[in-house]
Amino acid sequence: MAEKSTVLIVDDTPENLDVLTGLLKHQYKIKAAKSGAIAIKLAQMNPKPDLILLDIMMPDVDGYEVCEVLKSQPNTAHIPIIFVTAKISSEDEVKGLSLGAVDYITKPINPAIALQRVQTHLSLYDQQQSLYLKVKEQTEEINHSKIEMVKRLGRAAEYKDNETGMHVLRMSHYCHVLALACGMTLEDADTLREAAPMHDIGKIGIPDAVLLKPGKLDPEEWEVMQAHVNIGVDILGDTSGSKLLEMAADVAQFHHEKWNGKGYPNGVSEESIPLVARIAAIADVFDALTSERPYKQAWSVERTIELLKEEKSNHFDPNLVDLFIENLPEILEIKARFKD
Repeated sequence: MAEKSTVLIVDDTPENLDVLTGLLKHQYKIKAAKSGAIAIKLAQMNPKPDLILLDIMMPDVDGYEVCEVLKSQPNTAHIPIIFVTAKISSEDEVKGLSLGAVDYITKPINPAIALQRVQTHLSLYDQQQSLYLKVKEQTEEINHSKIEMVKRLGRAAEYKDNETGMHVLRMSHYCHVLALACGMTLEDADTLREAAPMHDIGKIGIPDAVLLKPGKLDPEEWEVMQAHVNIGVDILGDTSGSKLLEMAADVAQFHHEKWNGKGYPNGVSEESIPLVARIAAIADVFDALTSERPYKQAWSVERTIELLKEEKSNHFDPNLVDLFIENLPEILEIKARFKD
């Protein structure tokens, strides 16, 4: 028997929550939120809702703001949002649709119409996922050469940095696991797996005297080393029109930033760092520490996990650290599969 889909109902009026819950609870799992702020938190939690019914007129954070926030995040952007509201002028409808909502249901609720629209948009989303898998299968041969070129470009930077080349494969697959764990679609997780190998492509432009120095870098050398971020973004060039290159640029530019704002090059913090870069930061550090290099011994997995825990809310997104640890068996299987 297929698992029930989950619907998140958002309304600041308890009576409206009760009406929609009573209507849908027999066919779907229900989550409910009485405010926009709570809705955003619930939508970010796993398992993600499959569809959101969202009131517009709420105090503090209204439905438009909730929609805008969720559509800006890769792990919630795919969730269909239906506005449920008595406010339905043509201007309101255009605004909601332009923010990414898929439909409107007007109050007072007509039960038959509400049920039909929920069923329709859940079916449409399922069809989109099936279509992606079919297209992916049919275009696999075409994409293979492109993806191989991207991987080799990423490996070029790692070889220059005394890496083995397997680092970018492990790291990119770790990213894929963590992307799925935090709720990104399979399509976006696949794209991140292919974009992640380019995270340090800018190291190609760093002088060997700095890049391969065995000891600690002095302040001037460290400034040169940090420049690899902007060099990488320059190498990737104009990314408009390519989802893969846009994601690669985000990873390259932001994966050395820290949750607490003490990273580089721009010192941005928390969710101002793109999700894909926060994922890549954990994957990159985990693999770097657990791998042997000419200048260091490999750390044990246990010691590395302790460091990730210690750096929650400092270096790393705390929620992503927890998800990484929850999925450690799959991470270790990847580590064993792609040995140096």
